[in-house]
Amino acid sequence: MTIAANQKRQLPQSKADRRFWYACWAIGGVYLLLLVLLLLADLLSTTLADYRQILTNPAIWHSAKLSLITSGISAILSLWVAIPLGYVMSRGSFRGHALIDALVDIPIVLPPVVVGLSLLILFNTPFFGASLEDALQNTLGLSVTYQVPAILLAQFVVVSAFAIRTMRVTFDQIGERDEQIAQTLGSNRFQAFVEVTLPQAMRGMVTALTLAWARALGEFGPILVFAGATKMRTEVLSTSIFLELSSGDLGAATALSVMMIGLAITVLTVIRWFGMREPEYL
Repeated sequence: MTIAANQKRQLPQSKADRRFWYACWAIGGVYLLLLVLLLLADLLSTTLADYRQILTNPAIWHSAKLSLITSGISAILSLWVAIPLGYVMSRGSFRGHALIDALVDIPIVLPPVVVGLSLLILFNTPFFGASLEDALQNTLGLSVTYQVPAILLAQFVVVSAFAIRTMRVTFDQIGERDEQIAQTLGSNRFQAFVEVTLPQAMRGMVTALTLAWARALGEFGPILVFAGATKMRTEVLSTSIFLELSSGDLGAATALSVMMIGLAITVLTVIRWFGMREPEYL
């Protein structure tokens, strides 16, 4: 049993403290009630026929599979950027720190459509006589725009910003003392980072991964602009909902939304359950 767990059980018992907790629950409960009502409204506005329609549609199965694969890859790739850059932003002191900090937040503050449009322009604007899309096609035979790689890149650009921010906060909360002790005992900076800091940052990494995955799964604007919504090719769950709404099939769109919510809740719960468990010896 951990000290934190014991502290959580020792709730204050005075009347003033109870009133405080009741006020917190009352304020937060309004938001929680809104979320429950949203889910309930979705469930009540669909029928079994709507779910049967989407479950028997090969295009929907393809979009679901593509969403899971691309979201997972994008989330994992974002960690490879978020861990080193989050560490640098947390520990480093250098000129341009504020500028880099602002650059990282650009995908968060910009409208999603702008991110997709910027990617589209980047890959199709000639640099030194040829666009990036043409250069990749001619040298590697790789097409990006309106293909699956465009989905991955659109997701990666956006979710990496969230992952970096999460990892920076994580490293901010981990003191440098343990690293300094490890260095005085003969470890170099890399060894201290891998053997001392990373194990302590595990929960932050799980949080960053789940946040990135959830954000990638729900990404819509950049994907629609940069990758399109071609059935059986670049259509993901978010764009499937858009296509169903565009065709006037509100029931199918709502059923897809419910399926997407259930999928996200299930995967996030499993990831956090495995990632947040405390070691047996605690």
